[in-house]
Amino acid sequence: MKPLFDPVTIGAFEAPNRIFMAPLTRSRSEAKTNEQTGLHALYYAQHAGAGLIVSEATQISQQGQGYAWTPGIFTEGQVESWKPVTDAVHNAGGRIFCQLWHVGAISHSVFQPGGAQPVSASAWTPEGQAFVGDRHKDGPQVPFEEARALRTDEIPGLIEDYRHAAKCAAEAGFDGVEVHCANNYLIDQFLRSATNCRDDDYGGSLENRLRLMREVVEAVCEELPADRVGVRLSPQGGPGGTEDANPGETYPAAAKALAGRGLAYLHVIRPNSHSGQGKDESGDKIVKDMRAAFDGPFIANGGFSPEEAAAWIASGDADAITFGRLFLANPDLPARIAQDGPYNEPDEDTFYGGGAEGYTDYPSLEKVDDPLPA
Repeated sequence: MKPLFDPVTIGAFEAPNRIFMAPLTRSRSEAKTNEQTGLHALYYAQHAGAGLIVSEATQISQQGQGYAWTPGIFTEGQVESWKPVTDAVHNAGGRIFCQLWHVGAISHSVFQPGGAQPVSASAWTPEGQAFVGDRHKDGPQVPFEEARALRTDEIPGLIEDYRHAAKCAAEAGFDGVEVHCANNYLIDQFLRSATNCRDDDYGGSLENRLRLMREVVEAVCEELPADRVGVRLSPQGGPGGTEDANPGETYPAAAKALAGRGLAYLHVIRPNSHSGQGKDESGDKIVKDMRAAFDGPFIANGGFSPEEAAAWIASGDADAITFGRLFLANPDLPARIAQDGPYNEPDEDTFYGGGAEGYTDYPSLEKVDDPLPA
């Protein structure tokens, strides 16, 4: 396991290990305000042994929300609610990036300002159901609705929302941000040929489909130093039921488009049993091609065991690995890997919604005190 415990430079800081915490949506924010609570401060402090924490996906605007009880980073109240969380992580010796999120079509009108249609690269209706919690009379999950295509004249405002969210994340005390361009959410909907049927400068050719990603990243890097900005991509899988026609071309091209900017890292999800479609082993080749196309620190994610993670780092296929479910159930994961377990099993019934149960009550080898007074 030694490669997992070598320090690594990630942008503006040095991580003490290469065991990173993946962004994990847990749906426990305040329902009306999308603000964080003291429970979040304890949860993230418990995971501060990670080389880097990437926060749960955090919407950049009200239009960007697609799931019940997820946090935002665009109002003053949301910024203030994140400050105790980032303070708790820093006081515990950790580092945390905020993942900036716009879900695009993977939403529902109950979340949209004025009950409007969700937006996407082009008009389409995702497969499956939207998790709306208590916002709909028909229950917590309802069928997705048709999303409309973003008008070209709306895109500058969308980019400004990303810029504003990056500024808010810095004010909230985050060490940096990760631009979420993965999992078939909005930016990925522009990347994928199946969801981008536009005939303007943001559609058609691969170069045009990459344009929104490039412009968002450029705007965020104007607000924050590039070495405090990461990007997440996923060549296959994600909600909604769509794929790119040629991921082996599209996603290495996306990685190459992000090179030369001095970014903190590129974070790539390989196909795995939790990522939806595209579980074939050919996905690993795409991920490694993306590694070759990008010139900065490379983080891989996707159902890694500690042993496989160490092998990828030792071979140079990744500089760090993010763990999701394993870290969810084992808040002190680096310490457990160091001694070869034992590992707690994740409780899927408590993944989304609720309170402390299945969130802050997984046992650690050593107790982490609540960072906030009772």
